[in-house]
Amino acid sequence: MSQSSALKKAPQGADRAALKQQLRDSARAMVPALRERAGEATRLHHLPPENVQGMIDAGFFKILQPARWGGLELDAMDFFDVQMTVAEGCMSTAWVLGVVACHNWQLALFDDRAQKDVWGEDDNTLISSSYMPVGKVTHVEGGYRLSGRWNFSSGSKHCKWAMLGGVVPPKVAGEEPDYRTFLVPISDYRIIDNWDVSGLEGTGSHDIVVEDAFVPEYRTHRSIDGFLCDSPGNKVNTSPLYRLPFGQIFVRAVCSSSIGALQAALESFIKINRDRVGLNDAKRVAQDPGAQAAAAQATSVIDECRTIMARNFDLMFEAAAAGTQLPIEQRIKMRYDASLVAPKCAAAINELFIYSGAQGVFKNHPINRAWLDINAGRTHVANNVGKFGRNWGASMFGAENEDFFL
Repeated sequence: MSQSSALKKAPQGADRAALKQQLRDSARAMVPALRERAGEATRLHHLPPENVQGMIDAGFFKILQPARWGGLELDAMDFFDVQMTVAEGCMSTAWVLGVVACHNWQLALFDDRAQKDVWGEDDNTLISSSYMPVGKVTHVEGGYRLSGRWNFSSGSKHCKWAMLGGVVPPKVAGEEPDYRTFLVPISDYRIIDNWDVSGLEGTGSHDIVVEDAFVPEYRTHRSIDGFLCDSPGNKVNTSPLYRLPFGQIFVRAVCSSSIGALQAALESFIKINRDRVGLNDAKRVAQDPGAQAAAAQATSVIDECRTIMARNFDLMFEAAAAGTQLPIEQRIKMRYDASLVAPKCAAAINELFIYSGAQGVFKNHPINRAWLDINAGRTHVANNVGKFGRNWGASMFGAENEDFFL
């Protein structure tokens, strides 16, 4: 990347509005092809290269990337609107887009030297992750030695870097351990091809193994910095976008694709069952009160989840732009709001699945794939509604917050 390209600025005014519309139109135009290749993604256990290249060409991975590194630097909801539309074609593709593009946002929080390592020669370079703190970390001069095996690295075969979780042990007895994300090039890790699952098969969420790799200090990101919205990268990436809480961004990447998948399933459900007659009672499914209630429920869930997400991002951005912090109670509530999305979508798709009758069990039925994918996404730890509901409920009674991934 040349120095001049590294000094680009984010689009403003009419140009910004036109770019947002172009991205939405591109995502909508991509849906039919993604649906056609959904079966191929399932067979491959990772995304077809055409899916990834299409999203690169359309600029989807750059929506949250800093303009100074060739990104578009738009708003969070601009990105999640695109992700949800992509999910109408293929939820696995949208899941990978959500996770990987959010890494471009997080990289903006790293020291600028780390950003240069990744994007200095190619600003289309992609990053996978596994944030589980399973890495063995030891202190060495200038940084750390890192080893371990991480599960669930979505889109890893399409990426040249990985963000991996680990806990830095204290140098002084009695100090608190320090959870960090370690940025590692593909030359320092192996991908273990073990993604053989039901639901979200195309995400290619394989294992990653690192054996005693050196990670310089500047290629780590402290969790506490992300929580406080004050990271090394904020010195050069000054947009309020990069002052949003890290936890609030990433959790949306692993729940919002369910909204788009449910939208597509609802449209298919109505189309298929508008004139379909049940085999047992010779009545139109469209007249079944259960089917009608299932369609109504899905519609309401989609509207509710989209509306709450947009409202919460508006509140977060307003605070960041004003240079203030949201009250911790509000962040806990927003974290709970995000955890509700996948369970609500799963409950809605389960009802659509039931009222699709025995036809829904066939793998080529559109409800079947959405049913598997949404329920698979529901299992992600970030969608554990009970844990986050308890934390919010306890805080309402005056208890101390127990979650700093907010």
